Amino acid sequence: MKNIKRVFGFVLSILLISGQWFLPVASAEETKEFEGETVIVGVVSDTGLELWEYVAEKALEEEGITLELVLFNDYNQPNVALQNGSLDMSGFQGHPFIKSWNEDNDGTVYAIANTLLMPLGLYSEKHATPDDIPEGGSIALPNDPSTLGRSLLALEIAGLIEVDDEVGIYADEEDITANPKNLEMVLVEPNFAALSLPDVDAALINTNFANDAGLSINDAIFNDAEDVDKVNPMYINTITTLEENKDNPLYLKIAEIYQTDDVEEKIHEVYNGETYPMFDVPLPEVEN
Repeated sequence: MKNIKRVFGFVLSILLISGQWFLPVASAEETKEFEGETVIVGVVSDTGLELWEYVAEKALEEEGITLELVLFNDYNQPNVALQNGSLDMSGFQGHPFIKSWNEDNDGTVYAIANTLLMPLGLYSEKHATPDDIPEGGSIALPNDPSTLGRSLLALEIAGLIEVDDEVGIYADEEDITANPKNLEMVLVEPNFAALSLPDVDAALINTNFANDAGLSINDAIFNDAEDVDKVNPMYINTITTLEENKDNPLYLKIAEIYQTDDVEEKIHEVYNGETYPMFDVPLPEVEN
């Protein structure tokens, strides 16, 4: 009996070493839980599209997920498409815009993951610093409510105006409490802010639209993320879906694919080091 046990042990060792054991082994393909799934993702700006094209390559190669990307040129239409079911997810907007859009449109857009922080830059073709902007000068600001609030707070940080502290991130023109230079605020569509530069003294421009216009944050005469640790996490961009899908494992898997080291490297490449990945920052608690 001892000899039989030793022979069996020897044979077992040979089988394990040679890899000829006859238990079924799952292949790499069989472990892809979402193989063959297709998800439609809305993006804004050419740089945003380039980044998500890379994410799409990863999703297909690693998980067998196909991402169909739809490019928009404004912030509202992707949420309209999310709400009517034309999109499954989007990847561009911050928490204030989500909250504001939901309130105005009875929407249920919901952030499931933080992505990156885009500085908001003050650009000028006429002046080298914010202090150079003259009495009665004009400043173009994005007209969507969330970015307008951030723009006014940026002008406050730059020392040009003062804003009611109680209003916080949702300030509008009526919340300006001091405007010593009597600056004129010119509201424009966010994607047209760069085009307004010849006609105003300065313009606050979102980084993605600035990049599309050939501008770098290094061209700005001021930006609100010069000390990124002081930036309100509400301004971090997100991956969104509808609230009813917030726990969808497929969508969470795409968010997981996005929040990886190689995507972080791609962010630095696509945005020339001007945008900050914020994967480790927890999602703020926001009532949608």
